[in-house]
Amino acid sequence: MNDDSISEIEHLIALMAKLPGMGPRSARRAVLHLIRKRALLLTPLAESLGQVAASARECLNCGNVGTRDICGICTDERRANGEICVVETVSDLWAMERAASFKGRYHVLGGTLSALDAIGPEDLRIPRLVDRVASEGVREVILALNATIDGQTTAHYIADQLEDQVQLTTLAQGVPIGGELDYLDDGTIIAALKARKQL
Repeated sequence: MNDDSISEIEHLIALMAKLPGMGPRSARRAVLHLIRKRALLLTPLAESLGQVAASARECLNCGNVGTRDICGICTDERRANGEICVVETVSDLWAMERAASFKGRYHVLGGTLSALDAIGPEDLRIPRLVDRVASEGVREVILALNATIDGQTTAHYIADQLEDQVQLTTLAQGVPIGGELDYLDDGTIIAALKARKQL
């Protein structure tokens, strides 16, 4: 093996190591596995990556990722039920879709407000959300933001922007199904106590 081919492989390993959850050792193992399974994995993966790189785009309406300017969720008339679920990232949207219980439309903010990271409202898709509420006949906005300080700050900001325009709700927080109290953090237990309901 000449130096050029080694440097190409090392370059691929370095790129793979930048993926979330993938460090240099994991990337090296993954690349070696791909090389060993070249016809079965590496070649189809390379072709698929090229296709996605050429066709993937952000939905102009909600911020989801797809292959068209307006995603399938936004164009599905069955989902035009007056509900918009606001999430931080596309991965949060996909998690909600996996649960298959929400039948409305989504709005991806692209992050949360953060003074430390100098992320203000103009850096997120909040103005587009306000426009959608006004133009799409939205009755309810569900704020499905992470239970972090930045997530809650963002939720309060959005609530101020949409005050008296639409019903605002948030996801319930507390003990997860199958969760044991001994393994929960203090914040989750406090949230569960505040959200308690009568049997």
